[in-house]
Amino acid sequence: MIKAILFDMDGVLIDARDWHYQALNKALGHFGFNISRESHLSTFDGLPTKSKLEILTKAVGLPKGLHELINLLKQKYTIQYSHNLCKPKFNHRMALSALSKDFKIAVCSNSIRNTIETMMDLSGLEDYIDLIVSNQDVTKAKPDPEMYLLAMQKLKCRPNECLIIEDNDHGVKAAIDSGGNCLRVSNPTEVTLERILDKIKNIKL
Repeated sequence: MIKAILFDMDGVLIDARDWHYQALNKALGHFGFNISRESHLSTFDGLPTKSKLEILTKAVGLPKGLHELINLLKQKYTIQYSHNLCKPKFNHRMALSALSKDFKIAVCSNSIRNTIETMMDLSGLEDYIDLIVSNQDVTKAKPDPEMYLLAMQKLKCRPNECLIIEDNDHGVKAAIDSGGNCLRVSNPTEVTLERILDKIKNIKL
């Protein structure tokens, strides 16, 4: 029996993938670097900022000494985009309101905690969430399964009792490697109460 639903955030509950792309490029632009949209989608999507900066250092010589400053700027710009663009969505509030009556709800994201809490507040979803796991809570971010395993431990659920909702390859790998059940979506519009309940109904334990 499914006891918990673990949501990724960016691209699942919040349509913020492009905000992260723009925020990082704005920060990188101060130092003459940037990520193409094609590279963002093929390589960087879903990774934490620190991992993206490490890849850029190896690929194009971004100085490691700039990582901390660029990371701070990126987080600042992400919050600015969030306050301008993050709004409550009826389908998500309805879904989480209904699901929270019968299931434990967690948000497990490669974003930092402040970003997750800000977006959950602005989207009106914070009241339905039992647990937040950020990239600051683990040693290895997605695609490593540590984040989902930690959430399962804290929620006192076995992997087969959890449904994980993800949108990109890195997150799906983390979900599958954790042993949980995975529902993959393409974007937040596909995250509906009906689709989640249908997936739960068809899970064979």
